Amino acid sequence: KQWYQRRVAITAGGKSNRAQFKDKEKPTDIRDSNIEAAKAVADAVRTSLGPKGMDKMIQGKTGDVTITNDGATILKEMQVFHPAARMLVELSKAQDIEAGDGTTSVVVLCGALLDAARKLLKRGIHPTTISEAFQLAQSKAVEVLTSIAYPIKLSDRDSLIKMASTSLNSKVVSQHSALLAPLSVDAVLSVIDPETATNVNLKDIRVVSKVGGTVEDTRMINGVVLTQKAQATGVTRVERAKIALIQFQLSPPKTDMDNQIVISDYTQMDRILREERAYILDLCKKIKKSGANVILIQKSILRDALNDMALHFLTKMKVMVVKDIERDEIDFITRTLGCRPIASADHMLPEHLGLAELCEEVHIGGGNKVVSITGCQSSAKTCSILVQGSNKLIAEEAERSIHDALCVMRCLVKNKHMIAGGGAPETELNIKLAKYAETLSGVDSHCVRAFAEALEIIPFTLAENAGLSPINIVTELRNRHAQGEAMAGINVKKSCITNITEENVLQPLLVSISAVTLASETVRAILKIDDIVNTR
Repeated sequence: KQWYQRRVAITAGGKSNRAQFKDKEKPTDIRDSNIEAAKAVADAVRTSLGPKGMDKMIQGKTGDVTITNDGATILKEMQVFHPAARMLVELSKAQDIEAGDGTTSVVVLCGALLDAARKLLKRGIHPTTISEAFQLAQSKAVEVLTSIAYPIKLSDRDSLIKMASTSLNSKVVSQHSALLAPLSVDAVLSVIDPETATNVNLKDIRVVSKVGGTVEDTRMINGVVLTQKAQATGVTRVERAKIALIQFQLSPPKTDMDNQIVISDYTQMDRILREERAYILDLCKKIKKSGANVILIQKSILRDALNDMALHFLTKMKVMVVKDIERDEIDFITRTLGCRPIASADHMLPEHLGLAELCEEVHIGGGNKVVSITGCQSSAKTCSILVQGSNKLIAEEAERSIHDALCVMRCLVKNKHMIAGGGAPETELNIKLAKYAETLSGVDSHCVRAFAEALEIIPFTLAENAGLSPINIVTELRNRHAQGEAMAGINVKKSCITNITEENVLQPLLVSISAVTLASETVRAILKIDDIVNTR
């Protein structure tokens, strides 16, 4: 009887334990679902990593097509519904803002860390323990990266060009990196003081893309490039230009509400036309009186910025006219030309005008034209880059690639250190973090080792995308690093392991630090989530 009672008690206890365990199934399912969704996003961009990575063709709702292999652009255009997967889109955006480059790497790295975390969770390790261990590993990784970096001077133009080329080599326009890399470096150096600068305001460099010609025709202009054409006033070139940027319209005023005026007599019609002519002539005379010989007219949604009568008067006055200047261009134009936006004709004063040596309309091929203003006499340090391409897709991708190269330069200005590329820093981190894990005890040691192994996803993917045997390449790479060759990396051109600095594959320290830090922070955030609550 006693044996039977004990047996019943044990069975009842087992049932209650099982019921208790079932209560914990929901957080586990939520965590698995989050990790699975985030990994799916990481796998989607993984094939785009590296110089031999594939490009993605993205078709928008309206039928617009974009061809790119920039991680941030791909994820921004993708329709992602799962909240955890959307965190990876935000991660890529954060990397784009912070470093500007490495947007694909950071997402791939995050996917690998999540996979490592899932394996640790299956072993029964608590999510908070994994999160804290990953924080330890991240701090150590930043230390290791800083120790293998070496300083650089902004006066060393050749090294800067090598790093800009590394950024451009994985893009669609990689064959033009010999032209675009020096152009990006010169653009950044022209807007900063290399001796004292600690940051670069990329708003000082205006990148404009225009269809016509080829990518080889891309050039930097010390001044302003406007994609709008000059109006047909017969004036397409003005030397010693006095430029007015006006925000009022050279057309008859309209009433605030839709009103209809019924005219019963032709004399009234004549009177309206006379009034209109006198009004526009008065505006044109004020423009001419100020001494302006070039006017830029802001785009208006209220009424026509310029009508035929105003154009007729300005043609007689030999004034060059460019209309439809976008609102977001106003700030750059005013700083570069040293002029002030003029809101009404009464404010047309000589001191509000900008001065430039030359303002001319330039043909760029394909029947397209741009307006170039050079020799600006303001003290502002700004420049423009005119990106050309044989079609819209190439021109836009070249513009995105130049933006990435400019961001690499900005990283170097912020943190003047560089490290090797080609999977070398990740492999070095793997070796150093594995040794660090041996100094820890208990669960932390397991978690840090898992973090270290996850970093191998970068060299593994680089080899895979280059058509090499990833297992052989990563094994040899790890062996070379264990022997003390910290700069050994994957040379995808020669399909072997070489000292990657000799191949000029270099990148800013800030890009790698930012990628490791942001990826581990996102993983820790996803691990801490145990429920998704939908609000009404």
